[in-house]
Amino acid sequence: MDQVFKVLVTDDDPTILELNSSLLKKAGYEVLQATTGQECLEVVRTHHPDLIVLDVMLPDVNGTDICRKVKSDPELQGPFVILVSGVQISSNEQAQGLSAGADGYLVKPVSKKEFIARVQAMERIKRAEDALRETKKEQEATIQELRKALEEIKTLRGLIPICAWCKRIRDDKGYWDELEVYLSKHSEATFSHGLCPRCREAVEKEMKGG
Repeated sequence: MDQVFKVLVTDDDPTILELNSSLLKKAGYEVLQATTGQECLEVVRTHHPDLIVLDVMLPDVNGTDICRKVKSDPELQGPFVILVSGVQISSNEQAQGLSAGADGYLVKPVSKKEFIARVQAMERIKRAEDALRETKKEQEATIQELRKALEEIKTLRGLIPICAWCKRIRDDKGYWDELEVYLSKHSEATFSHGLCPRCREAVEKEMKGG
């Protein structure tokens, strides 16, 4: 089951702050609030919201600068940001906000329907990206496990020097090992002992004294 999507609403106008928060709660979102840029950053660091609805004109810091700080800090876990403004609404100003890393830009006044639709669109994209990121992590973990397993698998390759008389094998350090010892070092093989037909016949003949 998906976790509840957390939205941080940052606006210094108490009426807009409460209105937007109420709309989001009715739409099923967990809502956090901030009234200044500094408070916004503190809430982001503490609660890690999925989305920030961020007013551009704040009393202490420009919302665009807050967006830039949030997007450039990997410890803040990459929330999406929608900038909102009723003053900085020109195409150039909106472009500046998007260049700062914002994922969307809303111009006040915003209808209730558009506001919720924009948030829902951000939620769909954010959840898709998070799922993709999680899949990538799982794939990387699987690859690491496979690499580790391959490193642990011992295989025999290339030319193996073997004595024609005693059948011992020379290892890469120049030592001569019995066949069983060499295979144990260079493979995952285990041994069960028995007699081949020719040897069995020779042993039985020797035991019978002939």
